[in-house]
Amino acid sequence: MTDAATLAQKLVARAAGRTHVQPGEIVTCAVDFAMFHDSSGPRRLAPMLAELGAEIWDKRRVALVIDHYVPEADDDARRIVKIARDWAREQALPHVFDGRGICHVVLPQAGLIRPGMFCVGGDSHSPTGGAFGAYMFGVGASEMLGVLVSGQIWLKVPQTIFMRWSGRLACGVSAKDMMLSMLGRFGMAGGQYQAIEYCGEAVAALSMNERMTLCNMSAELGAQIGVVAPDAVTRDWLEVRGADVEELGLARWHSDEDAAGTRHHFDASSLAPQVAVPHSPACVRPVDDLEPTPIDVAYIGACTGAKLDDLRAAARVLAGYRIAPGVKLLVAPASVADREAAEREGWWRHIVDAGATVLASSCGACAGYGGAIDDGATVISSTARNFRGRMGAATAQVYLGSPFTVAASALKGRIADAREILS
Repeated sequence: MTDAATLAQKLVARAAGRTHVQPGEIVTCAVDFAMFHDSSGPRRLAPMLAELGAEIWDKRRVALVIDHYVPEADDDARRIVKIARDWAREQALPHVFDGRGICHVVLPQAGLIRPGMFCVGGDSHSPTGGAFGAYMFGVGASEMLGVLVSGQIWLKVPQTIFMRWSGRLACGVSAKDMMLSMLGRFGMAGGQYQAIEYCGEAVAALSMNERMTLCNMSAELGAQIGVVAPDAVTRDWLEVRGADVEELGLARWHSDEDAAGTRHHFDASSLAPQVAVPHSPACVRPVDDLEPTPIDVAYIGACTGAKLDDLRAAARVLAGYRIAPGVKLLVAPASVADREAAEREGWWRHIVDAGATVLASSCGACAGYGGAIDDGATVISSTARNFRGRMGAATAQVYLGSPFTVAASALKGRIADAREILS
């Protein structure tokens, strides 16, 4: 037996109070931080806590994000949001983000997710936190109840799959295309209950926003977590948000050279823009292999596709142009902070001037809530999932692409390659 360990194993070992762990072991881990939102949280958790007569183990380690049902579109949404707001006040929760953006984006922006942490979230895309060198995964309401009461959770230590990307991405190609290509190759069960570590030259060159996209969509690969080892890019992000990076000891959080795991290799320099066709994120083709596909709606939104770097990408394509007649371009920034930054930097005016309809910074149409898609519409979306009915009408045909691809498609009126415009 070797003591060499993967990053995921090191993170679990720390949380379990062990020097090392092995894949397949069942361990109990102390939770550093827990997140839930208006859909997954108080309306389910509050009655269960009341029935048990239990209290939250540490309110400083809990965040509530109101992001799914805002802005409230109907009586049911108003009821759910009221439950969340009332409970947050009753509990005097110190970390409440109400209408500020999507949970997976606002928590890192607040500096709450840091290297070495062990975290859980009441949402399947919680692996986003792995972009910061944290172990973070999604749990259901029953598991979250246990965490809130005890501050602990058990897990089976996963195997690690290394996705190593060499080379550099071309202009008009992004982390979303990297993920779609992996989904096309491995399918939605390709990383089932595994830890996926993204590494290599191309990953090291990605911004934090782009790393968040990779780790976020580890859920689509079926993985428990996705993770990127922290480095200078991570350090810079954390310093801006007030972290003492020396105290975090970033150099500790990496996989040992000879750690066991499955290894796959990819060349980023040869990657073309990718598109997932209806009705699965794993039904993927290079954009140039698609038949001409007219669209009705282009949607730039969600934790996967509307962060600041996504808005910058879309604006680069849209600058100086107007969207095609008959096409709706819907833009829902992932957070208020991202929209404000895009405005300060001058990117936002390109989006608005191109004819975009601006939506609230919330989950919105990604989960079929506000701004949901109409019957029979053909949509190109920057979101993570295109299951039948996911974005609204079951008759909608939803394609997935990067923000580059979505913006180019809005201009052309059909699914298009942004490289044709950017060149």
